[in-house]
Amino acid sequence: MMRDSGAEGTQRFGVGRGRAMLGVFLALALAGCASAPIPTYDLSAPTGFAARGGGNGQLVVVTPTALAVLDSEKIVVEPTPGQVTYLPEAQWSDRLTSLLQARTIQAFENSSRQRRVARPGDGVTGDYQLNMDVRSFGIKVLPEGTFAVVEISAKLIATQTGRIVSARIFSARVPVASVSGTSATTALDQASNQVLMELVRWANGAQG
Repeated sequence: MMRDSGAEGTQRFGVGRGRAMLGVFLALALAGCASAPIPTYDLSAPTGFAARGGGNGQLVVVTPTALAVLDSEKIVVEPTPGQVTYLPEAQWSDRLTSLLQARTIQAFENSSRQRRVARPGDGVTGDYQLNMDVRSFGIKVLPEGTFAVVEISAKLIATQTGRIVSARIFSARVPVASVSGTSATTALDQASNQVLMELVRWANGAQG
């Protein structure tokens, strides 16, 4: 019996084309999943300062230091002591240290009518320099519950003498309802606000 080679070729072509189209659809679907944007969150600067007096000098706020595990856009979660993971469905709008520097400057501006605060590179010769080290900034699962924990070590330095005028560690923790993007970042923002408000009051009072 003679085969119709033309029909067979058309059939093979149709099957091959179908497989090719299926491959394209799968590739597009995977690409769509891979390119889905990660929800991005920001930190705020505290505004509710009772007293609006400021320090007597010009202040330069240096970019905070932090371990590499903290200094990124990723949001840290510690499910057990010593174990570090990240929230998969959330990220900060900038590297944590850059974000904290910006919000610290805004906090000082919100606390003082004089607003004599700047960052290195602004062309300001500061009377004082604020150095900060981020010790903790993330979600911690503790025996007593889950908390947003923020801890920052700060040093106020007189730039003319290089002398440490004052040094202090600031910390706050806020309960977290669930380890999710919105809940975690809201609690971290509240803890950050508590720390920055106390830090600004301390630094303003420590300036001569």
